[in-house]
Amino acid sequence: MDQIGSKEDPFRVGVLAVPGFALMSYACTVEPFRAANLLSGRPLYEVSHFGSTEIAQSSGAASLVCDRRLTDVRMLDLLLVVAGGAPEKFVDVNTFDWLRRCARRGITLGGVSGGPVILAKAGVMDGRRMTVHWEHAPGLSELHPALLIERKLYVIDRDRVTCGGGTAPLDLMHALIADHHGAVFARQISDWFLHTDIRAAAEPQRAGLVERLGVRSPRVLDAVSAMEDHVADPLTLPQLALVSGVTARQMNRLFEAEFQTSTMAYYRKVRLDVALRLIGGTSMLIGDVAQATGFSSAAHFSQVFSRDLGASPQAYRKSLVSRDVSGLGSAAKRGPT
Repeated sequence: MDQIGSKEDPFRVGVLAVPGFALMSYACTVEPFRAANLLSGRPLYEVSHFGSTEIAQSSGAASLVCDRRLTDVRMLDLLLVVAGGAPEKFVDVNTFDWLRRCARRGITLGGVSGGPVILAKAGVMDGRRMTVHWEHAPGLSELHPALLIERKLYVIDRDRVTCGGGTAPLDLMHALIADHHGAVFARQISDWFLHTDIRAAAEPQRAGLVERLGVRSPRVLDAVSAMEDHVADPLTLPQLALVSGVTARQMNRLFEAEFQTSTMAYYRKVRLDVALRLIGGTSMLIGDVAQATGFSSAAHFSQVFSRDLGASPQAYRKSLVSRDVSGLGSAAKRGPT
């Protein structure tokens, strides 16, 4: 995602509400943007609603007026598809074509609740990590076995953003707004909605992240959460410091105190942990794994992987096939330390 804190123009968000969408998922998606504008005193976000018809009916009694049609070709920074009900039954060639055109223009695409199913049916999720509401995950896996589906609240993978729905969009929007304008401002918005227990992408509750890391520093937790959200498009040390509300020097001091390693060394271990799962759990080419975990090339990825884990990516995959994981398997299970 772009760092837009210094931009004068609003960040342009499009919402495609598929008929049958859930009101809770929709409200938790768009209301944080409204609050950001209100609390900042200026239009940080501009939200437009797209649809093939003028009215999109929700799963309940409420309906949504779509102010823009799918023929609208203006550029957006982010397009979010919100869907519910039975998204696997949604078939609209014009919508799928429009989503593919948006992808070709470089617009970041996102899906909320059943929205990731629509993105997958449009063919724009290939090679991207993603999540979806748990009730849709088994069917989506069966229809599209090559998809990299993770059971998380939300997943940010380069130019794709997916979220499980319900109240999870509040956590996703917290992450996006913190990415754009810093953690302090994002917390103000979460407090506005009495959403004080911000959950990280990989955990159902914030306490899970605390338990997994064994630390309680909110600065460190914010940084690690941002790292896990930006695996394919790694943030710089100054960007991580901005997210956490400290200086780069302070960030390194915190990580040295908690993990006895530098911030960026810990970040590299987070990315390698994802790479281990992709190599062991998918048939992705090593070059594609390198790209999905933010390495500049397959050669650089192999070099770092071999240095840190004691074997090349190819050797690690071969060891899994032969069931001989021994020492390398133990290193893989440790993950970031």
